[in-house]
Amino acid sequence: MKRVFALVLGILLLAPQTFSLTAPAKPRTKTIKKDPLSTDKRFKSTDAVIDDYVKKNLIPGAVLLVGQKGKILYRKAYGNRSLQPTVEPMTVDTIFDIASLTKCVATTTSVMRLLQLGQIRLNDPVSRYLPELGNNGKEDITIRQLMTHYSGLRPDLDLRQPWNGSDTAMRMIIAEKPTSPVGAQFVYSDINFEILGFLVERLSGLSLDKYSSVHVFQPLKMTRTSYLPPHDWIKNIAPTQFDEQHVMLRGIVHDPTARRMGGVAGHAGLFSTASDLSIFAQALLSGDKILSRAVIEKMSTPQTPPTSTSVRGLGWDIDTPFASNRGELLPIGSFGHTGFTGTSLWIDPFSKTYVILLTNSVHPNGPLPGGPTVALRTKVMTAITAALKLDVDLDSPTMKKAASITGYNEAAVGSHRPVSRNGKVFNGIDMLESSNFEQIRNKRETTRIGLLTNQTGIALDGRRTIDVLANAPGVKLTAIFSPEHGAVGEQDTTDIKQNPADAKTSVPIYSVYGTGDASRRPSAEVLKTLDAVVIDIQDVGARFYTYETSMGYFLEAAASAGIEVYVLDRPNPIGGVLVQGPVANTEFSFVNYHAIPPRHGMTLGELARFYNTERKINAKLTVIPMQGWIRGDWFDATNEMWVNPSPNMRNLNEATLYTGVALVEGTNVSVGRGTDTPFEVVGAPWMKSRELADYLNGRQIAGVRFVPTTFTPASAVYAKQLCNGVNVIVTDRYALDAPELGVELASAFIKLYPKDYKPEKMIRLLSNTAAFQSLLSGTDPRRIADDWRDDLDQFMQLRSKYLIYK
Repeated sequence: MKRVFALVLGILLLAPQTFSLTAPAKPRTKTIKKDPLSTDKRFKSTDAVIDDYVKKNLIPGAVLLVGQKGKILYRKAYGNRSLQPTVEPMTVDTIFDIASLTKCVATTTSVMRLLQLGQIRLNDPVSRYLPELGNNGKEDITIRQLMTHYSGLRPDLDLRQPWNGSDTAMRMIIAEKPTSPVGAQFVYSDINFEILGFLVERLSGLSLDKYSSVHVFQPLKMTRTSYLPPHDWIKNIAPTQFDEQHVMLRGIVHDPTARRMGGVAGHAGLFSTASDLSIFAQALLSGDKILSRAVIEKMSTPQTPPTSTSVRGLGWDIDTPFASNRGELLPIGSFGHTGFTGTSLWIDPFSKTYVILLTNSVHPNGPLPGGPTVALRTKVMTAITAALKLDVDLDSPTMKKAASITGYNEAAVGSHRPVSRNGKVFNGIDMLESSNFEQIRNKRETTRIGLLTNQTGIALDGRRTIDVLANAPGVKLTAIFSPEHGAVGEQDTTDIKQNPADAKTSVPIYSVYGTGDASRRPSAEVLKTLDAVVIDIQDVGARFYTYETSMGYFLEAAASAGIEVYVLDRPNPIGGVLVQGPVANTEFSFVNYHAIPPRHGMTLGELARFYNTERKINAKLTVIPMQGWIRGDWFDATNEMWVNPSPNMRNLNEATLYTGVALVEGTNVSVGRGTDTPFEVVGAPWMKSRELADYLNGRQIAGVRFVPTTFTPASAVYAKQLCNGVNVIVTDRYALDAPELGVELASAFIKLYPKDYKPEKMIRLLSNTAAFQSLLSGTDPRRIADDWRDDLDQFMQLRSKYLIYK
C-alpha cells in the first residue's frame, strides 16, 4: 500500500499541469514590487472604478498610466493579465495587443511622415500610388478620406470564407466597391487602414512593420513595441482569447483579418506597453521628434467635412461615438483612439496631459455583452479629469485657444451648439440711437451724412433708419444712396426707376446700381458735401450678393474723399460659424469683390473691417456693433422681423440655399426666379425630374433631399416655359454645405445632360479656376471640395482677426 501511495504522490509532483486543467487555477506566488508611481492619492476614485470592474469580472485586469507636462504622474497595475490557462497578476510592464491603436501609433504616424517628406498629398487619390485600386468606384478615394473613414468602403473584408496572406487581402480590396458615395458619410472601416498600410509599403519599399520600427519606434526608444513580437516577450504579453481552434492567443494578433494577413496590417497587429505608449504620447505633445509640430497639429485637428457631426483628425478620433475614452469632462480639442481588445489612449494638447488605459477585456472568451469597457473608459477619464482639475472652462483662455486652433466650433456646430435660441438682438442703428448718435456726431456741431440703405434698414421697433437719422440731433441727412433693387428693394433690373427724393423726408436719392462700374459707385461730387457715410443694409452672407461689393465701393470712395464711414451692423442671417466653398481667385468683379468663399460667415461690419485692411483701403471706418447677437445665431434666433433683402430672397430657407443654388444661376438653368420659391427649385425644359432627383438623392448630399417637380417661371430664364427639375428640401441646415451643393448640381447636369447643359458661365459666381476646371473634367464634387479646403483653412485664420462677435 505504501508503494502505491508513493507512486501516486510521484505522479502528482511530476505533472502539476495536468491537474491545473481541472483544479481551480491559483496565482503564481511571484512577489510584485509596488510601483512608486502608484501612490498618488488624487487617483483614489480612479482606482475604485477600475478595482470595481475587476472585482465584478468585467475585465481581468488593467494598466493605467497618466502623464502631464513631460512627467508620468501615475502608473498602476490592477487585477490579472491572465485567467486561463493560468492566473497571472497584472504588471505595469505587461505587453498588450493594442488592436486599433495600431492605426494611430504605427500607420498614421508612418503616413504623416510620408506627408512631411512631400511624398504624398492628403487630397491625392490613393490610386495615384496604388493604381490597382483605381476601379470599381474607388478611383476618387483620397488619402484624407481613408484616414478620416469617409471612403465609402465597408467596415472589414469578408471573413466568411477562409483565406490567407496580405496579397490575398490586396486582391480582395481591389474587388471591393464603395457601399456609399465616396466622401458622403462616416463609416469606420479597417479596410481604409489596410490600404494605408499598403501605401506605406509601396512608397517606402519597406514592409509596414519595418518602416514603423525604423522611423517611429527606434528613434523614440520604444523597445517594447512591435508587430510579430519575439518569442522571449511571450511571458509578459497579456493573452486575449481562444481562437477558432480553442487555442489561447498570446503574442499572436487577436484581430482575425490581421491574423490572416500574417500579423502585419495597417489596422491592427501592434503590441506595446503603457510605458512605450507614454513615450509616444509625449513625443506628440512635445513635437519635432518624429513629426513636425505643423504635421502633428494637422493630424490631430478636424479633417472630416466641416458639417460632419462625427469629428476626426487624420487617423485620430476627436469626437465620434467611438470616443468613449475622452470622458465627460475633458474638453473638445483633445484626441485619441481605442482598440477592440480593451486598449485606449487619449491626449489633451492644451493641458499637456495623456491617459493610457490598457486592458485585455476580451480575455478569455471574447468581449462581454453590453461592452462594459466603453463605460469604463468614460468613467476613468472623467475621474482623472476631475482629479487633475484640468481646465474645462469653455470661456477660459485655454479653451478659446483650443477652439481657435482646432477649428472645432466650425467643424461640428450642428451637434455642439444650441440648434435654436430665443435671442433679442439690437441692430447697429438701435445701439447708435441709444448712445444719442455720439459716434457719428464726433464732437461736430452738425454732421452731414449720406446713407446707403434700402427697405431693410429699420430699427427694432420698425422705424426706417432714414427717419431715425433724419431726426437725430446734431445730424443732417443730406443724401440717400440706393443699391441694387432700388430704395425699396422691389426692382430686379439694372434700369432702376425711382423717385429722385424720399417722399417723407425729401432727401435726394442717388442710385448706385447700373450697367457699368461708374454707375455702381457713389458720386465724388456728392461725397464732397458730406462729413460721413452711414451704411445700414441687410446682407445675406454670400460673397456674390452685391450689397457687400457696394459697401466696398463706398469704403474706397470715402477714403478718397477723406470722410468717415459708419457701418451699422446687422446679423448674418445664415449664421456666423459655418464658412464654406472655394476662396475666389479670379479677377475681381461686382459679384466677387475680394478673395473670400461664397459663404464667409461674417457680418457686414466684420466684412467692412476685413476689406478695409486686407485691400489696404484705409478708410476712416467705425463699425457700430449689434448687441445680443452670437455667432451661432441664424436669423430665426434673433427675434427680428424678416424683410426681403431683395425681390427673390423671401425667407430664411432661400437664404440657406442661396450660396449653393445660386452658383448655377448664370448657366442655362432656372433657379426659380419668377416663381414663388426662388432658389428652392432648379430645373430646365430638357431635364427629367425623376431621373435628376434619383441621381441627386443617390449622392447622399448631407442636409438636403430632392423631390421631383415641375414649375413654370413667370420671368427670367425659361419664362413661361415648363421646367422639369427638383425641389430642394433642407433637412438639416447645420449639415448642409451649400457651395458644395452647387457643385453637385452642376456636376449632375454635366453627367446627365451633357448635350444640353452649358456650364461655362458658372465661373462668374464660382470664381475659382481650379474648382471650375475640375468640375468640367468630371472630378467628383467631394474631391473638388476637398481640394479647396486648404485655402479655406487659410482664409479662416485670416478672417479670425476681424471677427467682432464670439
